[in-house]
Amino acid sequence: MTTGRGGWRRYDNTLFPVFHERFEEKWGEGTAPFLDPSVYDEDQPRPRAQWINVDTGAAVAVVPVWEDDPAERSFAVFYLPPQGGIWVLRPPGLSGYIDAGAEGGVHGTAATGRAAVLRNDSFKKAVAHAEEFIFGR
Repeated sequence: MTTGRGGWRRYDNTLFPVFHERFEEKWGEGTAPFLDPSVYDEDQPRPRAQWINVDTGAAVAVVPVWEDDPAERSFAVFYLPPQGGIWVLRPPGLSGYIDAGAEGGVHGTAATGRAAVLRNDSFKKAVAHAEEFIFGR
């Protein structure tokens, strides 16, 4: 099945578990709570985007990530080559943001609004970077 988009399809349902498996295979168990498939779908960090290449089996995902403090986030773009492994694609100009819903996040209407604007801007940049990688735009 091919298309003018080289077999790539957007798939924004549950993240593929293989993202979690390959990440932890490379960087160690417990290093990817943001990709954990055992977390109920409604509790997964959002927003996120995901594509799969139906011709090759490759996949790309944009997800919120964090290190020590789950409230301090940025977006990462992950690529799963068909032959195995995982790549972290570094989008230029991404900014971090504070997730108002996470423990330790910002509170108050104005602070929450600013955090949402920053999060949405960062997400749009990450999606644009992923689409540039996928489609060569």
